[in-house]
Amino acid sequence: MAGERVQRRLAAILVADVAGYSRLMGSDDEGTLAGLKAGRELIDLKSKEYRGRIVNTPGDSALVEFASAVDATRCAMEIQKEMAERNAVIPEDRRIEFRIGINVGDVIVDDRGDIYGDGVNIAARVESLAKPGTLCLSDEAYRQIRGKLPIDVSDIGEHQLKNIAQPVRVYSVWLDDAPPLALPDKPSIAVLPFENLSGDPKQEYFADGVSEDIITELSRFSDLFVIARNSSFKYKGKAVDVRQVGRDLGVRYALEGSIRRGGDRVRISAQLVDSGTGAHRWAERYDRELKDVFAIQDEVARTIAAILAAHVNKAEAERTLLKPPATWHAYDHYMRAAAAWASFQSSWKLDQLLETRRHLADSLKIDPKYARAYSLLASTHRVAWLNPVNDEYLSPAALDRAITLARTAIELDPNLPEAYAELAYNIIRKSDFDGSMVAAERAIALNPNFVDYRLAQVFYSVGQPTKAIEIAKAQMRLDPFHPHFAPLIAGIAYYLLKEYQEAQRWLREATSRAPNHQYGHAFLAAAYAQLGRVEDARSEAAEVLRVNPQYTIGTQKQVSILKRLEDSDHLIDGLRKAGLPE
Repeated sequence: MAGERVQRRLAAILVADVAGYSRLMGSDDEGTLAGLKAGRELIDLKSKEYRGRIVNTPGDSALVEFASAVDATRCAMEIQKEMAERNAVIPEDRRIEFRIGINVGDVIVDDRGDIYGDGVNIAARVESLAKPGTLCLSDEAYRQIRGKLPIDVSDIGEHQLKNIAQPVRVYSVWLDDAPPLALPDKPSIAVLPFENLSGDPKQEYFADGVSEDIITELSRFSDLFVIARNSSFKYKGKAVDVRQVGRDLGVRYALEGSIRRGGDRVRISAQLVDSGTGAHRWAERYDRELKDVFAIQDEVARTIAAILAAHVNKAEAERTLLKPPATWHAYDHYMRAAAAWASFQSSWKLDQLLETRRHLADSLKIDPKYARAYSLLASTHRVAWLNPVNDEYLSPAALDRAITLARTAIELDPNLPEAYAELAYNIIRKSDFDGSMVAAERAIALNPNFVDYRLAQVFYSVGQPTKAIEIAKAQMRLDPFHPHFAPLIAGIAYYLLKEYQEAQRWLREATSRAPNHQYGHAFLAAAYAQLGRVEDARSEAAEVLRVNPQYTIGTQKQVSILKRLEDSDHLIDGLRKAGLPE
């Protein structure tokens, strides 16, 4: 009412919900309700113990207000630890597991004691980023507890949360007795970004490129578990404890190093560290002419592979290592292109896409047979065809160009898995289901460690959504700080399985990571519509049209080619229910 003063206060807000609630209800509704009741009783007990006030408990969730972020975090940790103890004797597919998010912010309080505002909304968005059985903190909450509680956290980066103007940095809390990532059953490693000691910030791309190539080389050994570049590079520019890196990423070893480039020479130092003990297993320094950088990378990769998996034989090493381009300068331009491409995928700005292409064109002028450059160039045309970044959007010529470039990359290097993934991802849009499967299976055969969202989409497109989920989740394990594509594909696959609660969970994660990607919002709108959440579906439909006013269900059918008619009808049904235009 005009003139009425709104009551506001600063509060620590805890939001919790049950992971996979719809699936649990579908398989055992009585047992799930009993478990939910017991979980709510625990939340109520612990909230009172830590001076919290339960605001409400709609559905399978809970909203609790605290005066202190320290109290809220202690409460959340106690809840998760006790739930883990209870779940230890319960089959995995029947466990009640909470995700918890905590934020500190300004809230509006109504006359019934309910609370509203960005402070609450951010807590809810942060909760959606937590893994089952864990908790996440916003940067505001973390600042309040830092140094006051004996806990470890992982910085999982800034996230553009839905309907929140500014990006929010999020931290995942490690529970001492329940680390979220177990060590793989084979030798595992994270290659940290090499430090640029050249004194020239413009050489950062060079140091990044060498690190990325060592990751690529090692990942081609089938007997090694190698963390993806995206997660390794979260530590760029930070003073890190290798033991913490091992815990964050669930690996036994870490490779760290530095690069100093001057004139026509380069010095590379590298050391392999046991992340469990902090002990150094191997170290070497290379001082060579710049043209020898490929030999250095090969030597580093082979040495580490021999240390981590002695049974990786020389024949496999020689078979799997990539062939470098003909000259150093072509590779130099390729690394610049890769840096611009990484920036584009987070910003979706046209100038970065065009910069990627300029560097690739320069690379191919020098070395017209450089397969990796053709594969990445194919990706730039495919993305432009899929998204309204320029006049290539939905242009048949752009898609044909992407396909031709991917085929060229394969002709030049038949052992390049990313080229097969790119080809498979593109020809599916031509309804070439058989050819797409052949290319996808070839990529997997060449490198079992190559798990990529493009392969996952191929499998759900041909009617194998369960396999698509398996690939997407494998990518997320190899890349704990994964980009939005992996949860996006997992969410779509769950939608096709009609597991809408799981679908909306993964799609919410995807849209929070990439709020300007139209397809995440479209599928989330369809999932909400199938759940009967009409208002949420309409809100997501509005987000689709904000990102792309040209969007129609017809254009979605052009890019989402599904082999099974029932899958296509199912998708269109959800989009229509959400109110998207025909």
